[in-house]
Amino acid sequence: METSKNPQSLWQLKPWWCQPWSIVLTGLAIPTISWIWLHRWWITTPVAFVISVWWYLFLYLVPKQYTTTQSDL
Repeated sequence: METSKNPQSLWQLKPWWCQPWSIVLTGLAIPTISWIWLHRWWITTPVAFVISVWWYLFLYLVPKQYTTTQSDL
């Protein structure tokens, strides 16, 4: 019987710059820098919203889909 060579976690396939910690740090840094540099809430708020969507996609939906796909194999 052949053992599966697929990683248990999606994050095992990703480089260091695409790990959850780097996504979270980048997502926190960008609106922080935007606020410090510009002091404009009407710029920082949409930036933070886009990053929230990015987090939802890449930290929740994509790993969930990977896990579902792996369990179907």
